Amino acid sequence: MVEYVGSIHIHSTYSDGSGTVEEIIKAAQEVGLDYIILTDHNTLRAKNDGKEGWHDKTFLLVGAEINDKQNVNHYLALGIDKTFSTRISAKEYVSKVKEKGGIGFIAHPHEERSSMSEHPPYPWKEWNTEDFTGIEIWNHMSEWMEGLNDSNKYNHFVHPRKSIVAPPKKTLELWDKLNKKRSVVGIGGVDAHAHKLNLLGFFEMEVFPYKVLFKSIRTHLLCNRPLHVSNRGVEFTEDKNEILKTLKCGRLFVSNYYHGDAKGFRYFAQDSNMIYQMGESLEYNDNIRLRVILPNISGVIKLIVNGEVIDEVENIDAEFRIRKSGAYRVEIFLDGKAWIYSNHIRIGL
Repeated sequence: MVEYVGSIHIHSTYSDGSGTVEEIIKAAQEVGLDYIILTDHNTLRAKNDGKEGWHDKTFLLVGAEINDKQNVNHYLALGIDKTFSTRISAKEYVSKVKEKGGIGFIAHPHEERSSMSEHPPYPWKEWNTEDFTGIEIWNHMSEWMEGLNDSNKYNHFVHPRKSIVAPPKKTLELWDKLNKKRSVVGIGGVDAHAHKLNLLGFFEMEVFPYKVLFKSIRTHLLCNRPLHVSNRGVEFTEDKNEILKTLKCGRLFVSNYYHGDAKGFRYFAQDSNMIYQMGESLEYNDNIRLRVILPNISGVIKLIVNGEVIDEVENIDAEFRIRKSGAYRVEIFLDGKAWIYSNHIRIGL
């Protein structure tokens, strides 16, 4: 496998972001991202204008963030050629994305903030569907705004990355519950807008520049092969399809770059001579072991099955023998701080 690291859930001047696509790409290149996924609200204009593809060594994939007429049920739709009306229900556009061969992730599913009237919460309410690919388990801007209050407002603005602690407990609990029934992929998002505020009537300040957010929540893809890094016909299509396929199957993990570069982390199941990656399912037997490898640093490795922590090791790697069926994932902490969240490996389900 080959690892590619990037940022998902980004807005440009095609919707409510402050940066052009070119400015966003430049910021991603400066911090060394392999790919970025643009999800402007209800539009694919960036794709239609020919922006999608390789820009030097950074791949821009264009999707859209779809919402309903109440402006809730936000859905990150990827691999589609057109958006859908905001007048139809969330269940309908989730179904249409799947029908058209696309994939989709529920964005910031559990927002409930009330600290900023001009920025209300945008929770997901339509759970009567199984057509979504996965959910955004960690969203930088959502967590930042959910935790904002009058006493910490200054520190939140001055230290936007330091204020990000961990994915919402409610979201992780739901994610674990869903994976007991079927594979539901978990991704991380930055929800980057790079909003600009006018201070004192004459001083403009950019809040959370793209480059800052690109150093926070990242999604690491483990692709089956190296990408061509080429915009030539077939090679471009193969690269795009490989990224979408990796996202769809859940062979990925989420990290907070603020606490360290997680590139090189691995989590897999081993059964005799067979290896099973994140997002895969296998039958239960007594010989299965779960392996965890950290990238040259010791951390606290927590093994979680069906939402419960069943083992914990502090080391640079770990091996766990499986004793029961369930949806298994791991969380890694450095100095007590949340760092890495793997996707599930489903055993005997």
